[in-house]
Amino acid sequence: MDDNAEQTTAKDNTPRPQKHDRRIRSDALLGHEGRVVIEHEGQNYLLRQTQAGKLILTK
Repeated sequence: MDDNAEQTTAKDNTPRPQKHDRRIRSDALLGHEGRVVIEHEGQNYLLRQTQAGKLILTK
């Protein structure tokens, strides 16, 4: 297999946003409740917005 082909299909896990990243507005994701449960690999995580407007993800 060609090494270049493998590199182009690999997921980019850099900790900063990239131009091609999918974007979702936080209000659309969190709803009027300001919180949403995210299921990931059989685990539930709570993403919520604080009163100060910050986002917190907890298991």
